[in-house]
Amino acid sequence: MRTLCQTVGAQTSFVIADLDPAYHQAARDLVYTPTPDGFAKTYPADTPGLEHIYRNFAQWAEPMILQTAQAVPVPWEQALHAFLERIAGEPLDWWLGGSAALAVRGLPITPRDFDLIVDDASAQRLGALLAGHLIEPVLPVQGWFCNWWGRAFLHARFEWVGGADARADQPEVSDFGPVAAQRLETVLWYGQPIRVPPLELQLEVSIRRGLHERAALIQQRLSTARHTNSV
Repeated sequence: MRTLCQTVGAQTSFVIADLDPAYHQAARDLVYTPTPDGFAKTYPADTPGLEHIYRNFAQWAEPMILQTAQAVPVPWEQALHAFLERIAGEPLDWWLGGSAALAVRGLPITPRDFDLIVDDASAQRLGALLAGHLIEPVLPVQGWFCNWWGRAFLHARFEWVGGADARADQPEVSDFGPVAAQRLETVLWYGQPIRVPPLELQLEVSIRRGLHERAALIQQRLSTARHTNSV
């Protein structure tokens, strides 16, 4: 595979070209759109720092695709350690969702990426802290459940939404919206406090999404906790 940076008028596209068909689904999972030249994402051409972000993208597009396709292991512990070091002491309002939130609890799950939920100010601040690893610019979004979106690659993929609102919990409650934010729990991972959604909520979401193996692991953990608490 190779990457291209194409600017047409006021739009610049990052393109993954010559991609093995075995990895086309991974590109789609990452929300890259099929084009005549490959799979692309498009941004305003005047986005600050876009040239530097493209260089990062060109460097890390291949491991990102391979990890997403589960063709290579995701060094998630190394990645999370590196992330926590990078943000240490910074006044960020963030928490961890998705499979990574289960992994830091010790469930036998290897996350493909890290889903971060942050407030509006932290969305941009996080982009500045991870500037050397951004593979997409931090940009405002319209018509979604949040105000901001960013993506970086620091040994693994980090994605964050900023300013998630009530739409995240419609039509059903999610594990990344305001309802989850009001019920966060703090776990210690190698001595580092990390806020995560409650297991009960992640169980509901996993069942709804048909993630049966994940749901079984969560149910087992909940059952163990209830048994321990009853002793």
